[in-house]
Amino acid sequence: MTLSIRNQLPGTVTSVTPGEAMATVKVRLDGGQDLTAAITLDAVEDLGLSQGSAVRTLVKSTEVSLATGPVHGLSIRNQLPGTVTAVATGAAMATVKVAVEGGELTSAITADSATELALTAGTPVVALIKSTEVSLATA
Repeated sequence: MTLSIRNQLPGTVTSVTPGEAMATVKVRLDGGQDLTAAITLDAVEDLGLSQGSAVRTLVKSTEVSLATGPVHGLSIRNQLPGTVTAVATGAAMATVKVAVEGGELTSAITADSATELALTAGTPVVALIKSTEVSLATA
Protein backbone atom coordinates (compact mmCIF):
# COMPACT_ATOMS: atom_id res chain seq x y z
CA MET A 1 0.00 0.00 0.00
CA THR A 2 1.32 3.44 -0.91
CA LEU A 3 0.44 6.28 1.46
CA SER A 4 0.62 10.05 1.22
CA ILE A 5 2.08 10.21 4.75
CA ARG A 6 5.64 11.45 4.25
CA ASN A 7 7.11 10.27 7.53
CA GLN A 8 7.47 6.52 7.92
CA LEU A 9 10.14 5.26 10.31
CA PRO A 10 10.60 1.55 11.15
CA GLY A 11 10.94 0.31 14.71
CA THR A 12 10.12 -2.32 17.30
CA VAL A 13 7.49 -2.15 20.05
CA THR A 14 9.15 -2.05 23.48
CA SER A 15 5.97 -1.80 25.57
CA VAL A 16 2.20 -1.50 25.42
CA THR A 17 0.38 0.20 28.31
CA PRO A 18 -3.40 -0.22 28.01
CA GLY A 19 -5.93 2.21 29.46
CA GLU A 20 -9.73 2.41 29.34
CA ALA A 21 -10.05 3.01 25.59
CA MET A 22 -6.54 4.03 24.53
CA ALA A 23 -3.07 2.59 24.94
CA THR A 24 0.41 4.06 24.83
CA VAL A 25 2.79 2.09 22.68
CA LYS A 26 6.50 2.73 23.04
CA VAL A 27 8.58 2.06 19.95
CA ARG A 28 12.36 1.89 19.61
CA LEU A 29 13.08 3.26 16.16
CA ASP A 30 15.72 1.54 14.05
CA GLY A 31 17.88 4.65 14.55
CA GLY A 32 17.83 4.08 18.34
CA GLN A 33 15.38 6.81 19.39
CA ASP A 34 12.28 6.11 21.44
CA LEU A 35 8.87 7.21 20.19
CA THR A 36 5.49 7.00 21.93
CA ALA A 37 2.20 6.48 20.09
CA ALA A 38 -1.22 6.88 21.72
CA ILE A 39 -3.66 4.65 19.82
CA THR A 40 -6.96 2.93 20.56
CA LEU A 41 -7.10 -0.44 22.29
CA ASP A 42 -8.97 -1.72 19.24
CA ALA A 43 -5.99 -0.77 17.07
CA VAL A 44 -3.58 -2.55 19.44
CA GLU A 45 -5.70 -5.70 19.18
CA ASP A 46 -6.31 -5.41 15.41
CA LEU A 47 -2.57 -5.01 14.75
CA GLY A 48 -1.65 -7.72 17.29
CA LEU A 49 0.86 -5.41 18.98
CA SER A 50 3.05 -6.65 21.81
CA GLN A 51 6.63 -6.23 22.94
CA GLY A 52 8.89 -7.16 20.02
CA SER A 53 6.36 -6.42 17.25
CA ALA A 54 7.91 -4.85 14.14
CA VAL A 55 6.07 -1.64 13.22
CA ARG A 56 6.32 1.39 11.01
CA THR A 57 5.58 4.72 12.68
CA LEU A 58 3.58 7.12 10.51
CA VAL A 59 3.32 10.89 11.05
CA LYS A 60 1.84 13.47 8.68
CA SER A 61 4.28 16.27 7.87
CA THR A 62 1.80 18.85 9.21
CA GLU A 63 2.11 17.20 12.64
CA VAL A 64 5.88 17.63 12.93
CA SER A 65 6.83 20.87 14.69
CA LEU A 66 10.42 22.09 14.86
CA ALA A 67 12.50 23.74 17.58
CA THR A 68 16.08 24.93 17.35
CA GLY A 69 16.99 23.15 20.60
CA PRO A 70 15.65 20.74 23.23
CA VAL A 71 12.39 21.86 24.81
CA HIS A 72 11.64 21.31 28.50
CA GLY A 73 8.38 21.69 30.41
CA LEU A 74 6.30 20.50 27.47
CA SER A 75 3.73 17.72 27.24
CA ILE A 76 4.91 16.58 23.79
CA ARG A 77 6.46 13.14 24.40
CA ASN A 78 8.41 12.75 21.19
CA GLN A 79 11.45 14.93 20.62
CA LEU A 80 13.83 13.68 17.94
CA PRO A 81 17.09 15.56 17.35
CA GLY A 82 18.15 16.03 13.76
CA THR A 83 19.69 18.29 11.16
CA VAL A 84 17.91 20.22 8.42
CA THR A 85 18.89 18.90 5.00
CA ALA A 86 16.61 21.06 2.81
CA VAL A 87 14.08 23.88 3.02
CA ALA A 88 11.56 24.69 0.28
CA THR A 89 9.69 27.90 1.01
CA GLY A 90 6.53 29.10 -0.70
CA ALA A 91 4.41 32.18 -0.13
CA ALA A 92 2.64 30.74 2.92
CA MET A 93 4.22 27.40 3.84
CA ALA A 94 7.63 25.76 3.97
CA THR A 95 8.62 22.12 3.71
CA VAL A 96 11.63 21.24 5.85
CA LYS A 97 13.47 17.94 5.49
CA VAL A 98 15.26 16.78 8.63
CA ALA A 99 17.79 13.94 8.86
CA VAL A 100 17.34 11.92 12.07
CA GLU A 101 19.19 8.79 13.12
CA GLY A 102 17.89 6.01 10.89
CA GLY A 103 15.82 8.12 8.53
CA GLU A 104 14.37 11.41 7.45
CA LEU A 105 11.37 13.47 8.55
CA THR A 106 9.47 16.09 6.61
CA SER A 107 7.87 19.00 8.45
CA ALA A 108 5.30 21.37 6.93
CA ILE A 109 5.46 24.69 8.79
CA THR A 110 4.60 28.28 7.94
CA ALA A 111 7.09 30.22 5.85
CA ASP A 112 7.21 32.81 8.64
CA SER A 113 8.30 30.14 11.14
CA ALA A 114 11.03 28.88 8.83
CA THR A 115 12.30 32.44 8.44
CA GLU A 116 12.11 33.29 12.16
CA LEU A 117 13.95 30.07 13.06
CA ALA A 118 16.54 30.81 10.32
CA LEU A 119 16.24 27.25 9.02
CA THR A 120 18.78 26.31 6.37
CA ALA A 121 20.60 23.11 5.44
CA GLY A 122 22.85 22.19 8.37
CA THR A 123 20.71 23.80 11.10
CA PRO A 124 20.37 21.50 14.13
CA VAL A 125 16.72 21.07 15.16
CA VAL A 126 14.47 18.97 17.35
CA ALA A 127 11.37 17.45 15.73
CA LEU A 128 8.39 17.56 18.12
CA ILE A 129 5.55 15.09 17.61
CA LYS A 130 2.55 14.58 19.91
CA SER A 131 1.98 10.91 20.75
CA THR A 132 -1.65 11.21 19.60
CA GLU A 133 -0.39 12.11 16.11
CA VAL A 134 1.70 8.93 15.68
CA SER A 135 0.00 6.09 13.81
CA LEU A 136 1.38 2.56 13.63
CA ALA A 137 1.37 -0.02 10.86
CA THR A 138 2.57 -3.60 10.82
CA ALA A 139 4.52 -5.13 7.96
